[in-house]
Amino acid sequence: MKVRCLLLIFIVLMQACAENHSAQSGAVKAIVVSPNTEQKACADTSKPDRDCSKTVSATFSRQGKLWLAWVQNEHVFVQSSPDKGMTYSAPVMVNLKPEPVIAHDEYRPKIQLDNQDNIYLTWTRSLEKRHTGHIRFSRSLDGGMTFSEPVTVNDNLEEISHRFDSLVVGDNGEIFVAWLDARDKVKATATGEEYLGTALYYAWSDNRGDSFNANKLAAAHTCECCRLGTAIDNDNLPIVVWRHVFPGGIRDHALQKFTDWNQPGEVRRLGNENWKIDACPHHGPALAVGEDGSYHATWFSAEESKSGLFYAHSKDRGLSFSPAMHFGGKSAKHPHVAVKGQQVAIAWQEFDGSNTSINLLLSFDGGNHWSAPKQIGQTAETADYAFLLAGNDGIYLSWQTHQGFRFKAISQL
Repeated sequence: MKVRCLLLIFIVLMQACAENHSAQSGAVKAIVVSPNTEQKACADTSKPDRDCSKTVSATFSRQGKLWLAWVQNEHVFVQSSPDKGMTYSAPVMVNLKPEPVIAHDEYRPKIQLDNQDNIYLTWTRSLEKRHTGHIRFSRSLDGGMTFSEPVTVNDNLEEISHRFDSLVVGDNGEIFVAWLDARDKVKATATGEEYLGTALYYAWSDNRGDSFNANKLAAAHTCECCRLGTAIDNDNLPIVVWRHVFPGGIRDHALQKFTDWNQPGEVRRLGNENWKIDACPHHGPALAVGEDGSYHATWFSAEESKSGLFYAHSKDRGLSFSPAMHFGGKSAKHPHVAVKGQQVAIAWQEFDGSNTSINLLLSFDGGNHWSAPKQIGQTAETADYAFLLAGNDGIYLSWQTHQGFRFKAISQL
């Protein structure tokens, strides 16, 4: 018994000495969370945690409140912040029945609000077969307290590809949903015809999402798996940019301005890199519309002589664009753009083999002249793509990392 007591005292003293040595040398003891503990916590949807999501989508209401949408364990959650990310409301579950929501890389739920603070969401539900999905929609008419049971927007219900949804809301509450759709490719293949890529389809609602008009083809022959960029023009009509499959297997970017809510306009060329590739590079474009009606677009290309990121603007509603500006390093990808007044901001991601950095370019004259690039974020852990968001008082960075969600005014970075 004495030996046991002496041994116990010796162990306690050794631990105390070790802790004292760590404190004196300035060492910090890390808290290690086992993978099983983390997975178990994130599987509990009664305790929603934004850090359990790989992707977070952000938007501002017309009055300036920040709203977020994210996915945890087959449920979409929504929460808001009245003070631009300082404090948040309790998360609210959107889809009460779990379903396989795709939320990684180019995929993520979309969230937008109208002038009456009604909240609209879309996402892609994964189906059993690979690369197949349905476009889902839900709304809240009570300020985010409750949400409607999700409905499927695509009226073709085959187990084929309906993916990469994009959502914007018009000035009068019009809800516009666009996505990449394989129904025409499937029909062509069945009859032995060649069909390059997939197609751009859309549906819209003029009754706050009570119902949607029939799906319509906007453009044939789109790249299969790059996110869309959508916006509402100053004349309250939709604009879409996407990676298009041009003749000869060229996969550059295109823009389409709608002439009214039921009529897509002409497909116009945005990028001119002439990148010939028989694959989809998983790098979608971004689009922003200025208060003066200017269009601002960013995109990626890996054409050998014109590889990297590009920016251009249009002062005539997409009829013509400025010469494309090349920017970013060799590993640059996924550029995003936002505009507020005459300030235009571009953010993008680079990886140096060890760290992922987020970089920023600024223009204060509508995109004619640009500042030197500036690094505004860095992490050695996994991280989502960075997005820019124009608010009533400036432009903000939205970035989900392994350490949590970051939301900051670019003026503070």
